[in-house]
Formats: sequence, C-alpha cells, structure tokens
Amino acid sequence: MRSVTSVNITDVIDILLIALLIYTVIVWIKETRAWSLFKGIVVLLCISILSYFLQLHTILWLVQNAFAIGMIAVVVLFQPELRKALEQIGRGKIVSSFIHSGEGLKVNDNTLTEILRAVAELSKDKTGAIIVVEQDVALGDHESTGIAIDAEVSSQLLENIFVNKTPLHDGAVIIRNNRIAAAACILPLAESELSHDLGTRHRASVGASEVSDAIIVVVSEESGAISIAKNGKLSRNLTIHDAKKMFSMKESSQKRRGKFVKRKEPNDDSL
Repeated sequence: MRSVTSVNITDVIDILLIALLIYTVIVWIKETRAWSLFKGIVVLLCISILSYFLQLHTILWLVQNAFAIGMIAVVVLFQPELRKALEQIGRGKIVSSFIHSGEGLKVNDNTLTEILRAVAELSKDKTGAIIVVEQDVALGDHESTGIAIDAEVSSQLLENIFVNKTPLHDGAVIIRNNRIAAAACILPLAESELSHDLGTRHRASVGASEVSDAIIVVVSEESGAISIAKNGKLSRNLTIHDAKKMFSMKESSQKRRGKFVKRKEPNDDSL
C-alpha cells in the first residue's frame, strides 16, 4: 500500500482526470431523464451499505441481484441517452465545452440574410416551416429521407418550398455549405419532454438538435411564431432580431478564435 509521501505527479493527474470524468458525466446526466435513474442508484447504494452494517442479509441479497439485472435494463431503457453521449464524444462536444463556448457558424452573411428574410415572410403568412442549418455534424441520414435540391439559398426559393400543398412543403429543408441540400426531409422526434401545446414540427426540430449541433428554425403554422432549436433546447416566440442574435452567438465564438472573415453586416430592416 502506498504512503502519502509516495504520491507523484502521475497520481495527481490520474485523480484530476477521474474527477473531470465524474463531473462531466454528472453534468450530462442532469440534462437527461437518466438523472432520475442516477438518484435511484444512489438510494440503492445507501440501502446496500446500511444493510451490510446492520447484517440485513435478505435485503442485501435483493439489492445485489437488483444491481446485476439493473445493468442490463439500463443499457436497454437508456439506449438513446447512451447513443447521444457517444455521439457527443465522437464530435468532441464534451471536451470542447470546457475549452470554448461554441463552434463557428457554417453559413455566410448573405445566406443568413436570405434565411431570415424567408422566415419573416413565412411568419407573416403563417406558413409552417422547418429550416435546418447544418454545422459540424453531418445530416446525411436525414437528407436521404427527402428530395435532393442542391440550389443556392434564396428567400424566394425557401418561401416557395413551404407553400401549403406543394410537393415539398411537408418536411424540413437542410442547408449545407450555404446551399439548400434537400427538402421534404424527415427529422427524428424529440426524446425529451416538451410542452403539450407543441406540434410535430417543433418536436422534430428539437429531436434533430438532440442528435446534432444543427441550428433549426421553425415557423408555426397556427400562429406564425418563430422558434429556434439548438442543443436539444427550444427558444420560442422570437423576433427576427432575436433569431439573428442566436445565429450571431456562433459567429462571435468564431471571431474570437481568429477564423472569421469580416463581412459587411446586413441591415435588420432589410429582412
């Protein structure tokens, strides 16, 4: 057994890495339904420790067997959460969250202006729409469910796509590299709990933002309200100026890293 005096720098690094790992897991779990499971496991651990010291053999046997079966149940019941965690590790999101606040925006000023202009008109006419702006995580799986377009982004084209009863209006538009990649795309529904007054369009936007880092703009068909889904969260009842600010939050992080090429800012009134 090592003494305190034999602790070296590798031991300190080992402890810090374990502490960072535990902290990261707890922060991630708190944002999912697995948090209730985690609290249940803590309760079972406390019961197990208490049973051991009080020599409550029957309860101890039940708890030990519950843990053995529970590990299999966790993998089955929380497969979406485990998949999401592995996806975040794969794209470096967990580590990068400790280094910087966001990635650089993948659309230029002209594309953003066209998107917001289209959203303003769609909102005014109460035309339902979902516009997905792809970031670092590729959305090829979702794109393959729709119709390939590969066209330059323009407000007129976006508005025409979402006109009611047209062939492409029912689904999402995916924008990649400042071009409309596809339309009528099917998005996964949200795993998290959402307000009951939200329809399928909003649930799909949150669902897509849960499995990717895309920025998703939604226009309500009932009210014309504008919402944006990012990182599994939905910001509702936004103005065009609010929507532009949410995109600009990505932009500003890119400026700080010195990778942003300054362009002339579009005038809000032109949207």
